[in-house]
Amino acid sequence: MAKNKKIQVQGSEISFFQMDQQDYISLTDIAKHKTDDSSATIGNWMRNRNTIEFLGIWETLYNPNFKPLEFEGFRKQAGLNAFTLSPQKKLRRT
Repeated sequence: MAKNKKIQVQGSEISFFQMDQQDYISLTDIAKHKTDDSSATIGNWMRNRNTIEFLGIWETLYNPNFKPLEFEGFRKQAGLNAFTLSPQKKLRRT
């Protein structure tokens, strides 16, 4: 397992790690820069229609196990006030 490394960005410590020559950065650490409730920040970002569209395209390109029909439900609801999506919910369903 790759060891987490940290960088300072605008006074905030952001974790990242490298695996298979790819860098992965902590969205939670970035969200903490804005507020202490990082889960709410990420949740609001994940319900945005543009974010949902991006995630669908990314999954289609890079995830051979992606379930596009399951994801279609998320895409149709994106941006609605009652719509919520968490990383865990997305992983379980798609």
